Amino acid sequence: MKLVNVERPFAEKHYEDLSSKPFFEGLVEYIISGPVVAMVWEGKNVVATGRKVIGATNPSASDPGTIRGSFAVEIGRNVIHGSDSVESAKKEIALWFPDGTVNWQSSLHPWIYE
Repeated sequence: MKLVNVERPFAEKHYEDLSSKPFFEGLVEYIISGPVVAMVWEGKNVVATGRKVIGATNPSASDPGTIRGSFAVEIGRNVIHGSDSVESAKKEIALWFPDGTVNWQSSLHPWIYE
């Protein structure tokens, strides 16, 4: 996890797969508007589980208690990004954490995972 100020070229690279969409410029403007907490989540089925915790892309369709359901109102300001696949996550981790991540495991790991 790290706190970063995102520069425009970095934001454009992060969202390059959406560059042809009409909302691309709004996404870029939003992510560069203030500091971002970048983090890597890991665990069993982490992409699917993470997306449940995050909530639907459209905050009005997000369940109460999800991050977007609790803290977002409009789709263009949905407060959080989550990778949609393991492949996307690998690409995004490489972009946001070019020096790699810290290899750490909680002492509770054997109590949680079989």
